[in-house]
Amino acid sequence: MKNIEQHSQLGKEVQYDSQYNANILFPIPRKNKRDEIGISGPLPFYGMDIWNHYEVSWLNPKGKPVVALAEISYDCASPCIIESKSMKLYFNSFNQTQFDGFEDIQAIIQKDIEAKVGSSVFVRVFSLDSVPNEKLLTHIEGICLDELDVKCTSYLVDSSFLRTKNKTVSETLYSNLLKSNCSVTNQPDWGTVLIDYKGNQIDHEGLLKYLVSFRNHNEFHEQCIERIFIDILRYCQPDELTVYGRYTRRGGLDINPYRTTCKQYSRIDNARLLRQ
Repeated sequence: MKNIEQHSQLGKEVQYDSQYNANILFPIPRKNKRDEIGISGPLPFYGMDIWNHYEVSWLNPKGKPVVALAEISYDCASPCIIESKSMKLYFNSFNQTQFDGFEDIQAIIQKDIEAKVGSSVFVRVFSLDSVPNEKLLTHIEGICLDELDVKCTSYLVDSSFLRTKNKTVSETLYSNLLKSNCSVTNQPDWGTVLIDYKGNQIDHEGLLKYLVSFRNHNEFHEQCIERIFIDILRYCQPDELTVYGRYTRRGGLDINPYRTTCKQYSRIDNARLLRQ
């Protein structure tokens, strides 16, 4: 895994391309990290990775700049993810390139990312004026774990905190205290994690300590959410489980991995949280 990442642009000084360049996109196979957490054979979850980009710009045919937003998503069964800095550099290569319009650039982005991740990709590029009100979400409906008065001393992933009570529940829990670090640059990644499940009640204090224990852990966003999902599935054995990470943006991009046991999951709410 490290050898693959070392060939990316992470942690390196780069020259920004002045013209569109699809070759900048850098794919990273999912398999290595999934092997590490014991995923072999069919995936134990369904879901997708949702990217939002808030700094999209290009030139129209007359050379006038256009600014826009982009939403990108692809299935978690795709062979690869895109390394985030390469995604930023890819979009920066649009800045001095002329495109005919929104549909043109949307089709180009879809084609380029599909070629790298190895699966179909949904792309929507839209103007600032067309952002729907429901894209903004002030809080999550559920039980916030963050006010629990717990003593935290472990800051490297510790699944021993995960335990259940002999009480069947259906509940949604969330925490804004998730922090991990980029596995190459060691820069902090901040996020909110939502855990929706049915089954024996997960001990709330233990779950919060477990989430806090990611604080000095080095992994990409997608890998952290899958590790959380697998640990809860393994140690708490819920009947149904969904884990959804909403990360803060870096370089104009946020990444939001969604994993669930529900094959027929409903449309994922991609509403932006306050920190995003």
